[in-house]
Amino acid sequence: MDKKIILFLFTVIMVLGSCKNNKKSDHLDEHAVQKHWSYHGETSPEHWMEIEKNSDCGGTAQSPINIIDNTTVPIEIKDSLQLYYSPKTLLSKVENNGHSIQFDFETGDSIQFNNEVYYLKQIHFHEPSEHKINGVTYPIEVHLVHMSKNNGLTVFSVMGIEGEESQLFEFFKSFLPLANGETKEIHQQLDITGLSLENRGYYFYSGSLTTPPCTENVNWIVFKDPIVISLDEVLALRKNMPLNNYRNEQPINGRTIYHK
Repeated sequence: MDKKIILFLFTVIMVLGSCKNNKKSDHLDEHAVQKHWSYHGETSPEHWMEIEKNSDCGGTAQSPINIIDNTTVPIEIKDSLQLYYSPKTLLSKVENNGHSIQFDFETGDSIQFNNEVYYLKQIHFHEPSEHKINGVTYPIEVHLVHMSKNNGLTVFSVMGIEGEESQLFEFFKSFLPLANGETKEIHQQLDITGLSLENRGYYFYSGSLTTPPCTENVNWIVFKDPIVISLDEVLALRKNMPLNNYRNEQPINGRTIYHK
């Protein structure tokens, strides 16, 4: 075969191989960019600040925290928290978002905190608890997320301990199992007053979302007394969520923690 032809074929093979490698490299780079946060391994909470570049995850007012009762101070504002929950709260859907089981509410129920109204948006779960009270970690923590018209957030944190069966959690359990990424339409009434949060003592502090982007615009209301749910109810939720879907404790950094 003519040497010029051999040289030409060799050049073509090298060019095609280079293009293939470049495409593979580009794919790997794209995959690296799309790396998503999780609760384990290289994308666990310890690395959120690295992989979520435009987030607040490295901020100084992060959540969750360990609340030490004897370092808190009394809330001076009288009747700063008011609940307007109905026995006929409407749920729209439930989804497994890969991080937790989340129930979304239709617009209706609300709370008032420090003279601002926040509407109940959704409820989700962490096992074990993210917040600690006097160093104690609870089997489960329930977050009720409320949003104002100005996109401010007030999140209720309710701890759970194992004991008797809860009618409310039996309702939640009835929609499980739910595969990762799966959504179910509900459009049913729910008596959220079953949590009995009225007149409960609570702690308050300014913090952040406990998942990326860790935005530091959250009023945290952490109730002192836990609710009681059964072991079966805890396990039913656990089987449908990532193992240990909690963020590690964050520094308080001089923030004041209030109690009522």
